[in-house]
Amino acid sequence: MQPSYIDTYYSRTAATSERHPPAAGRIEADVCIVGGGLAGLTAALKLARGGRKVVLLEAHRVAWGASGRNGGFVSAGYATGLAAIERRVGPDQARELFRLSMEGVEIVRGNIDGLGIEAAHPIPGIAKALRYDSRGALELAGERQQREFGLQLRYLPRDEVRELFVSPKYHEAILDEGAFHFHPLNYARALAREASRLGVAIHEHSPVMAADLDGARKIVRTKGAEIAAEHVVFATGGYTGGVLPALKRAFLPIATYVLLTEPAPELIQGAIRTRAAILDDRRAGDYYRLVDGGNRILWGGRITTRTTDPRDIATLLRREMVATYPQLSGLQVEIAWSGLMSYARHLMPQIGQWKTGVWYCTAFGGHGMNTTAIGGTVVAEAIMGESDRCRLFAPFDLAWNGGVLGRAAIQLTYWSYQAADAVKEFRAR
Repeated sequence: MQPSYIDTYYSRTAATSERHPPAAGRIEADVCIVGGGLAGLTAALKLARGGRKVVLLEAHRVAWGASGRNGGFVSAGYATGLAAIERRVGPDQARELFRLSMEGVEIVRGNIDGLGIEAAHPIPGIAKALRYDSRGALELAGERQQREFGLQLRYLPRDEVRELFVSPKYHEAILDEGAFHFHPLNYARALAREASRLGVAIHEHSPVMAADLDGARKIVRTKGAEIAAEHVVFATGGYTGGVLPALKRAFLPIATYVLLTEPAPELIQGAIRTRAAILDDRRAGDYYRLVDGGNRILWGGRITTRTTDPRDIATLLRREMVATYPQLSGLQVEIAWSGLMSYARHLMPQIGQWKTGVWYCTAFGGHGMNTTAIGGTVVAEAIMGESDRCRLFAPFDLAWNGGVLGRAAIQLTYWSYQAADAVKEFRAR
């Protein structure tokens, strides 16, 4: 039996059920895209709009991986902070990269509006909440981003925060009114539908078995097909295989976990009194939002380098939820799931050209949906000769992930973040 979507809130509420046939026979194309997540679909759509003949190969189903089971957050920025980017590339290039992330938000918003994707259910607002008093630092950081980038940010002092998020844990927050959260699987399927309409050949259940990437025409092979193309784009994520070893060595598969509560609108309203999504500012923090018209909570958090599902996902996440909102102690979990994201050690997306005609567009873990959109866009622009904006990501290349030691370092770093977060919370009491 061919693998389908795992049981998530998104798969349960998918608006459509279209399928795409496996690849078969000899296929000629201008561009072959490996990976049917949001980055690959965005690139395919832009290339098709530019008149290119595109074949997209997906090992499972469109948006089967992290693209179709994430938190659904769309906001500017990256998994690492602006200051860290500035240290790596300097202030000017850092600002260009940040503006690209803002453009990524608008690409997603524009697709939703332009294609009429009502099933994406976009809801405005994402709040970054702190569990300690930053003594003015958060407000100053928000003012800087407003001044330099024009973001729609509003500082929320303690009284307002605790009116919206009825929890003793939070001290202050920044509300990004230009950000939004949405249904990523319905969005991805709508992109696939439009790409197909424009002539993109999408093939599900077509994992790539081998690839010859040295010639002018690249050859990509699946079990039942051979695709010849001038360009190949690897837009894979946490489930990347070994076809391109340089890519496999450059990312860390990081698992994250999400739960969906039972419907209990009155109980939930006593805890969360905003439709904005909440992003806990801790590096080892939580992210959550109301779904199903405010009747349920979708709560995500915890990361681990384990690539198998722990049996107690729901218990672990529910403990975090109730520790934050004690009034939700009677709220039960309906389902919980996990998924693998791809992280680079430098905590930036990996976007660029590996060799002539071979492109990579990956490592989107922890960034939100903006980077999948801008990644797919700038790679497509480069292939069509429209821009070389993907060069801005060149300093964040396919650096070695450190192998087993890299995974251990990531896990130890995460535990150190948890300890540091706990100290800050203790001092804030």
